[in-house]
Parts: sequence; C-alpha cells; structure tokens
Amino acid sequence: MKAIKKSLTEEEYLYLDFSHQTEGCIFPLHTSVTLFLLSYCDCKIFKICLVVTKEVSRDSSLLRDDLIQDVEIQIISRQELPPIVQNCCLPAVVERSDNFCRAGLAVVLRHIIQKSYEADPLKKELLELLGFKKTCLKACAEVSQWTRLCELTIPLAIENFLRESSDQPPTIPVEILQLEKKLSEPVRVHNDDKLRRQKLKQQKADGVGPPLTKGKAKSKVHTQETSEGLDSSSKSLELKVAFSKLTVQEEPATTNREPSHIRKAKASDLPPLEHVFAEGLYFTLADIVLLPCIHHFLVIISRKFSEKLVEFPLLASWYQRIQEVPGVKTAASKCGIQFLHLPKLLTTSTEQHPNLCEVPGVEEQSDPLFIGGPRPTMAKLMGHVGIVLAHMLPSCQVTLIENKELSLIRAKKRSDELGLSNIWFIQANMEYFTGMFNIGVALHACGVATDMVIEHCIKTRASFVTCPCCYGFIQNTSKFNFPKSEQFKKTLSYKEHMILCRFADQTAVQLPPQRRLIGKQCMCLVDLDRARAAEECGYSVQVISMEPESCSPKNNMIVGVPI
Repeated sequence: MKAIKKSLTEEEYLYLDFSHQTEGCIFPLHTSVTLFLLSYCDCKIFKICLVVTKEVSRDSSLLRDDLIQDVEIQIISRQELPPIVQNCCLPAVVERSDNFCRAGLAVVLRHIIQKSYEADPLKKELLELLGFKKTCLKACAEVSQWTRLCELTIPLAIENFLRESSDQPPTIPVEILQLEKKLSEPVRVHNDDKLRRQKLKQQKADGVGPPLTKGKAKSKVHTQETSEGLDSSSKSLELKVAFSKLTVQEEPATTNREPSHIRKAKASDLPPLEHVFAEGLYFTLADIVLLPCIHHFLVIISRKFSEKLVEFPLLASWYQRIQEVPGVKTAASKCGIQFLHLPKLLTTSTEQHPNLCEVPGVEEQSDPLFIGGPRPTMAKLMGHVGIVLAHMLPSCQVTLIENKELSLIRAKKRSDELGLSNIWFIQANMEYFTGMFNIGVALHACGVATDMVIEHCIKTRASFVTCPCCYGFIQNTSKFNFPKSEQFKKTLSYKEHMILCRFADQTAVQLPPQRRLIGKQCMCLVDLDRARAAEECGYSVQVISMEPESCSPKNNMIVGVPI
C-alpha cells in the first residue's frame, strides 16, 4: 500500500497535441492513441492537458463527451507549456518539479503503462503489454524500423490518407502494405522450437498436411463460417497460446514426451507460427498504437472502397481478433471508437495486394559481415558528463537527453544531491528534442548515436564535442548511410566501411600492440569520414585524441564549429 500511495502523490502532467477532431478521433493520431491507452489501463493518475494552436478555439465544448469519457482534460496554448516541454515534441509527461520530461509517443506510452501498474500492482496484465523482456517499442525510432513504423510513419501516413481521401480510388500508403506483409511473415518467439513442434503434433492429429509452398491462390471474400472452418486448425495453437496469456490461464503441463517423429523432426520441416497480433503471438503495446490508426483507415476503405478490403485479409483478421482482447471494446467505446464488422477474408498467399511482394520489409537492415546487433540506444548520451558541466558552468543551462529511463533517473538523483538548479532531464529520442542550444556534447555515444548528435547540432548550427564509442554497432539506418562524406563514398563501399568499423572496436588494452594500433587507425578513418561529412555542411572540424590517451580505449574526439 505504501508504494501505491507514493505513486499517487507524485503529480505528473500529460501534454497532448490537439489540432481537430472527426467522428471517434482526435488529431493528431498520437493523441488518440494515448487517450486509448489511458482508457485501456483505466489510468487516472495524470493531469491531462490538450495543447491547441492559435487557430483552434479553447472552448472545452469543442470536445465531444463520447471521445473522452471519464477523463478530465484542460485546454491550454503552446505558450502555457512549461519551458522544458516547449523544447520537445508532444506527447510529453512532466513531473511536478518541471525539470524532468519524457517526450515522444513510445516513451510516454511505456511510462503510462509503468505508472498504471505501480498504482495497482494487481494489474499484471498491463506489464505484459511491454512484451518479452519488456522491450516492446523500446528501441528508438532513429535506428529501429519497427518502432519507426508504429510510432511515426503509420500514424502520419494514415493522417495524410484521411486528409486526402476522396471519392476516387485512393493510393494505399506503403506503410499499410508493410504492415500487411509483416503479418504474413513467420513468427519468432523465445520458445519457437517447442511451439512449432506442438503445432506439428496438432497437425498430424488433425490429419492436416504440411503447409503448401508452391500453390498460389487469390484472396476472396467469404462468409464468417467458411473462413473459421478453414483456418481453425492452422491457427488454433497460436490462438490458444495467445489467449491463454491474455486470460491469465496457464496451459496444463504435459508430462508425456513428444512422439519420436515429432522430437526428431528437422527444424526446417516444422510448420511456421502465424501472427495472432502485430508482434507475434501476444497482445502488446504495438497493437495499442496501431488500433486507432488502422481503425480509421478501415473506416474509409469499408465505406467508400469496400472492394479493396480483399487486399488486406491479414490486417482485417488482426482488426477483428484484437476486439476479442478483454478490455479493448470497453476502452474503445469510451474513446468513441465504434468497431466495424468486416467480412472474413480468405488468403493462402502473400499476393493479396498486387504490389505486396515489392514492398520493403520492416526488419532491421542486415549485412553478412555484421557481427552483433544494432544497439545505439544513445547510452550515456549527454549523460553524467552533463552533471559535471552543470556544476562547472553554473551560468549555463544544461539539458541531458537520454533514451534510457534508469540512467536518467540516476543522473537526476546525483544532480539533486549536488543541489544543481541549471539542469533539465529529458527522456526522449534525439529527434524529439526541438529546442535551441549552443553546444552539443556526447560522451561515448554508442554506434550511430554519435551521428545523431552531430546531425542534430548541424540542424541548429550548434558546435559539437563528441567522443564516439561502439564502432562495431554502426550500420545503415533509415536516417544514415555509410560512408557519410562524398570523399569517402568515392573510395569505399558500404561493406568496406563496415570492415573499418569492426576493426575500430579492437582497441582494448589486453590486445597485442600491433592490433591496437590498427584498431586506432580504423577509429580515426571512421571519424574522419564523419568529420568530412560535417565539413561539407559548413563546419570546421578536428579529430583529436583525449589526454591522456590511456583514459579510455575509445579516446577519439570529434570537435566541430560552424563556419
């Protein structure tokens, strides 16, 4: 009970953009998504403020009651935002102290889930929204294509689609096609092999053969009874696993060993697991984010262009299935979302849309020479070195931007202990910080986080001092392509640049001197490419080493000043 009382006494303000509304939807869609999550979590611990533009009336009657049932909302102007929030993209959550802000859709939604659980620890199903190892939409949108699709590109694409929709057949957003394609891909989960063997056993028992891989069939509209009769055997295991978790029912333990032919089956012969929800078998925050967006897309399609529904059978199936999740219909009703009753669509191939095969996937980019995984989560970015700067430069306002909540909380605690009053803490992706500044500092910014900092400084014409780290995690992303400078592009291919990055990480003191020397040379070449790219943008840049160099194996510094 003490934990609950403490949580409830910590007053936090949630700021949401408001531009306009249509039936069952507040725009921008980020606001609709946030309100839907608040309704689903039955969360009333935030003070909610809608931030309107000058053109929008501040009359609270402009908000229909059926859009925000049971939620008290205050309407304010942009100028009334706390100074720290004025420097960030909305949505944003600010603690009462006004010096700790969380900004960006994914960060804010994850925070709402965590606070809702802290307020009522009995709601363990809320934590399940964060997925396996609590990583759902945790990776920043700058480097995770899946986070970017859910958090940015799909909401924006649907907003543009709704704005431009007319009586003429619409151009379907490529992001919708990407989502349909993802739903057709096999599911990968931590206990993948076990579940696939269970599915094989079930198929054998039901007399169902292995899935067809050569036959092609076109999508057709069928009655609900026909569709359910067809796919019940192929999806029953996935549905059982998914909904047993939703209803908090553990599957009965089986003591019998799998038959020999099931245990000995090759992994390549096991049937793939099919999507139940957006990320696989389990209902997660990604489904919460996508539901309001896809709902409004389907409303337009079903009303004006119902013949196009056959192009999205998996999306329609997901939309129908998500309504079966406990609490979803109630939450949707409070937000003014009236679910559609769509016909069941039958498909056994990925050719439902004529261009689906040409649509790029949403998996992270990969390279055969790449070892490890892309984890440039802005570790230590403008982190504890910012506390030193705030202490040494009391007349300067220092802003710490960090994507990791725990690191930022630790930094704030240290700052409070020092009594610093000239420091702000912002948990957000780099691109969600919109404020002006004079100097950007990044100590051991991991992988492409260094490039994010330099790019952000160049956009605001600010000087920068960066110390790169984790060169081995550098790879092409939706925002960056390597090599970066025109000079290096003329000489090196992407793969050759990646080789430099891999060897640049081999500078540890326990390695042979000659190997460390090669690692240092590769570090300098990678950073020289970054420097040349900044020079092409009108900067004077130097690549230097820290003194003494023994302070860290990653001792390069890139210092840039706008000309």
